[in-house]
Amino acid sequence: MYVAIAGASGYTGLELLRLLENYKDIEINQITSRQYAGKTLKEVFPVFNKSKYQNLTFKSELDFNESDIFFLCLPHEASLDFAKQLCDLDKIVIDLSAAYRIKDQNVYPDYYGFNHPYLDLLNKAVYGLPEIYRDRIKSAKLVANPGCYPTATLLGLYPLLRSGLINDNSVVVVNALSGISGAGRHLKEDFMYPESYSNVYAYNITKHRHTPEMEHIIKDISGKNISVRFTPHIIPISRGMLSTITVNVNISKSDLKNLYYETYKNEYFVRIQERPSRIKEVIGTNFCDIFVDYDEKNKMAVITSAIDNLSKGASSQAIQNLNIILNKPENYCLDDFPLFP
Repeated sequence: MYVAIAGASGYTGLELLRLLENYKDIEINQITSRQYAGKTLKEVFPVFNKSKYQNLTFKSELDFNESDIFFLCLPHEASLDFAKQLCDLDKIVIDLSAAYRIKDQNVYPDYYGFNHPYLDLLNKAVYGLPEIYRDRIKSAKLVANPGCYPTATLLGLYPLLRSGLINDNSVVVVNALSGISGAGRHLKEDFMYPESYSNVYAYNITKHRHTPEMEHIIKDISGKNISVRFTPHIIPISRGMLSTITVNVNISKSDLKNLYYETYKNEYFVRIQERPSRIKEVIGTNFCDIFVDYDEKNKMAVITSAIDNLSKGASSQAIQNLNIILNKPENYCLDDFPLFP
């Protein structure tokens, strides 16, 4: 099968190229980048000098007929239309933007600045968090790959949501830290080296695009109206993410820990740890490391969840979804360990 990566010169596109290098039964035959159109992969990124795709040339536009599977690493509005055109041609589409993650059309003008015209396709799209929606992903033609913050947070909350332990109208407090690569490869003053080095700061404190995504999936899992008080922070590392979640639940500490072990006992990519999660231990992998504890004084569960924002938070999770669609083991080409042990 032939694979196209649209937006292949961005961080998530490059991560896909790295991970798909040894993927058998597929061949990457299209990569796009308007900035580097006409240049080969190795010309722009010498690190791929020995790659089997080193001489693949960046194109400015996709040819919809040349490939069978399309990874869209594009801005939301570009993915919106491309996904519709590709699905009309019965292609497999894994969209790494937020264009099809939230079923409520009313969210898009307020949080993303555009109206969503494709309600039918929006309803058919499957949210690509395998540990929760595996059965739906198997037959999906359009997978809406989750955001990085929602991936870490939702996996941290899932055992509590599935068990009905969080009450209706509760508020989940999420404080999350992300490496700078989460902002993409565009030049932005806040993410320049002099601004970010030895610095930590919160951003989009009262209105972040990932909040409605998390609340939408939380309601889909639990059937309850549960709010998220989400505060994201930038930390001076290139990649990696840590989400700390606190929520009021009435459960013993031992039962809480057992719940998490039982929920994830058969999930290869979720590791329940006996110490608070550490970003460095998931870098370059598709693993999500979760630690759970209980504050008995305040009746609060405290969960830490660490992922690599470019891997489990984006590209390797997209490949995990592809593996499910193609009926391959989910860890195929993803049986990885930290880049920096």
